[in-house]
Amino acid sequence: MYTFVSILVILVSIFLILIVLVQNSKGGGLASNFSSSNQVMGVRKTTDFLEKATWTLAGTLLVLAFVAVMVLPKDQMGAAEIDEKLNTLPSQQEVPAFPTPAQGEQAEELPTEGAE
Repeated sequence: MYTFVSILVILVSIFLILIVLVQNSKGGGLASNFSSSNQVMGVRKTTDFLEKATWTLAGTLLVLAFVAVMVLPKDQMGAAEIDEKLNTLPSQQEVPAFPTPAQGEQAEELPTEGAE
């Protein structure tokens, strides 16, 4: 079921991309290609169709996203099982200390400014 919903989400996304690309931000787009006066769909009707198609596909994509979350396979461990596995882990070892200079050795002093 999840695979079917995922395929639907991809198809709706592709259609939405195509519809948005056909539109022109200034009101032209697909409507500007039909400039003859005896066309069946007028400029306004084409723009209305593209706008309705965009909103419909966007709403469909939103609904399919929620459906995809609902049909997501529940094969993963629950919170109680995760806590149990964390409690059974072996304890971590201590971090080793940094080496320190031996007792008889002196640390090199850095030259200070102005001292020669």
